[in-house]
Amino acid sequence: MIPEFFTLAIDKLSPLSEKEQAIIASYIQVKTFSKGELLLRQDEVCKFICFIISGTVIYYQLTNNGEEFTTDFAFDGEWVTDNRSRITQTPSHLNIKAWDNTKVVVIQQSDLETLFTNIPSLERVVRLSIEQAYVKLVQWSIDLQTLPAEERYQKLVEKSPQVFKRLPLYHIANYLGIAPKSLSRIRNKKRPSD
Repeated sequence: MIPEFFTLAIDKLSPLSEKEQAIIASYIQVKTFSKGELLLRQDEVCKFICFIISGTVIYYQLTNNGEEFTTDFAFDGEWVTDNRSRITQTPSHLNIKAWDNTKVVVIQQSDLETLFTNIPSLERVVRLSIEQAYVKLVQWSIDLQTLPAEERYQKLVEKSPQVFKRLPLYHIANYLGIAPKSLSRIRNKKRPSD
C-alpha cells in the first residue's frame, strides 16, 4: 500500500489512477532510518530515489580532516537522491544522513525504467523533481558566488524557514558558507524584523 502523503504529493503534479497506484505499490519500499543513519555513503553509487514522508536529511561531504561540509538538506514532502551518482552510475561525492528519525518511500533505480514505461505520469513527476533540484543547485551556486552572507541568510529564511527549527546552526552556517559565529551575528542583527 502506498502511503497517502506520497500519493497526494504525486497527485499534485500528475494524478494517478487506482491501477497506477497498485503498480507503484508493488515496486516501492517504505523504510525508516534512525537519527544519524546513512541513506547513502560517500563513494558508493546511488541506486535509489526516496520521498520523505516524515523527517529531515542532510547532504554533506566529509573533508580530508573528517569534518562534515553541509551541501543541502531535505524535509517532509521532498525527494532525496544523488542525481549525479544515480544517473551516471558513478560513486557519490556525498553522504546523505537522517538528521532525525526519517520515514521514506524508496524506489530502486533498477525499477524506475519499468515504472516509467508503465506510468508515464510518474516519469513526469520524477523529471519535474530533478528539474527543481537542478534549478535550486544552480541558483545556490550563483548565490554563494555573488551574494553577501546576510542576503544568503535572508533568502534561506524566506525559502526554507523550517531549516532553523530542524537543524543545528553549525549545519546552517556550513550550508551558507560562513562560520557559526558569523551566522549568530547575522541572526542577532536580523532578529527584530524576523
